[in-house]
Amino acid sequence: MPALSTALFLDRDGVVNTCPGDGYVLRPADFHFTDGLFDLMRWAAHMGWKRILVTNQQGVAKGLMSLADLDAIHHTMQAALRQHAAPFDAIYACTHLAGSCSCRKPSPEMIEIACRDHSINPSSSTLIGDADRDIEMARNALVGTSIRITNSRPDTSSPTLRTPSLPIALSWLQSRHSPIPPTSR
Repeated sequence: MPALSTALFLDRDGVVNTCPGDGYVLRPADFHFTDGLFDLMRWAAHMGWKRILVTNQQGVAKGLMSLADLDAIHHTMQAALRQHAAPFDAIYACTHLAGSCSCRKPSPEMIEIACRDHSINPSSSTLIGDADRDIEMARNALVGTSIRITNSRPDTSSPTLRTPSLPIALSWLQSRHSPIPPTSR
């Protein structure tokens, strides 16, 4: 039986891209990467970690955008990540209204499915989010490390680390995880 992988689970709005405030990112032109994301993604790839996006996107269910619009945003995001860093290995998006499904954060379902699909060990993995529901999702899915990017939202969660930025989160992760040892031939 092959060893289970470690993953970096990332929320999208407010972590991967700058937060649109109370609104939604409805088209690729509205999507702007967060400072430090490319370095974080390159580091996770270098470490051999799976990179998994887990995101609530109820703008689809609200009729503000179509699933094709969401796919276009993610296609553009992945193309830029391929060019500048490392793309996500998988994207899991809940497009339902709150209370109408079993996959919406803080449910662990998106992470649990990702762990099955990609042979991931959640206890050796990390989630970075910017809302209580992200940290609760990590706890519900038994993810070993959770990092909360601080912002103006209420923060009653209990993450492993609170930090104002991805560069600080990356520095903290680097201090706790050794690079993959070279293989001997």
